[in-house]
Amino acid sequence: MKKWLFLGIALYSTQLAAFPRANPVPGGIAVLPVAPLSDKLPIVQYAGKRVTVVPQGDQWQALIGLPLDAEPGTQRLLVSGKPLEFEIKNKQYRTQRIRITDPNKVTPDEESSERIVRELNIQKQVRSRFSATTQPDLNFIRPVPGRDTGSFGLRRIINELPRNPHSGMDIAAPTGTPVKATAAGRVIHVGDFFFSGNSVYVDHGSGVISLYAHLSQTRVKPGDTLLQGDVLGEVGRTGRATGPHLHWSIYLNGEAVDPALLL
Repeated sequence: MKKWLFLGIALYSTQLAAFPRANPVPGGIAVLPVAPLSDKLPIVQYAGKRVTVVPQGDQWQALIGLPLDAEPGTQRLLVSGKPLEFEIKNKQYRTQRIRITDPNKVTPDEESSERIVRELNIQKQVRSRFSATTQPDLNFIRPVPGRDTGSFGLRRIINELPRNPHSGMDIAAPTGTPVKATAAGRVIHVGDFFFSGNSVYVDHGSGVISLYAHLSQTRVKPGDTLLQGDVLGEVGRTGRATGPHLHWSIYLNGEAVDPALLL
């Protein structure tokens, strides 16, 4: 029998249809019980950022997004101000070599570099959003059919130059293929970025944010409410891309995590 609770404006079940797989490695998700469900929702923080907390079974569970550059070893949460330790395990990601024909997308000129700095500030603010009154539906679906061409965490060498690890899942599909919202949420940003091209950010509640990038066109605007499966754009190759595909990212407490852990 399902027990229903009310929190702010959110109504949700203690038995979720799906739950992220725990994988406490850099770029993964640590899942920790932090309080009995009979207690009020605890405030949990990691590295100064608020953490997603959801009901599962008879416990409040914290879903901690672990940075790709996190050091293995003992880490600490604050649960309503009290410390709770957990361990991050080591993980080595593969290396992927890519060839980009536009040299400015590899080593940006001064004008492009200034644009990138401005956009990074916007993106950091967007992916760190925390909507405390809305609990996320964690029963995620793939946003588009297709072949996975770029796994999360790949250490990328672009035109023989080392660049940041891959922060999402790349799914190859023909230009114009509809891209669907992976779960219900609210559109919080739509923009054209130097690296990610036409992009849509969706807030699913309690610090769970999804990004859909390199779109040929977008079909939504900030403030739109989406149901799971609603079309928000079409596959393209805008920004820095070698071919038409969707770059799909998931953020927890502002950190990119492996989207496969939510499927």
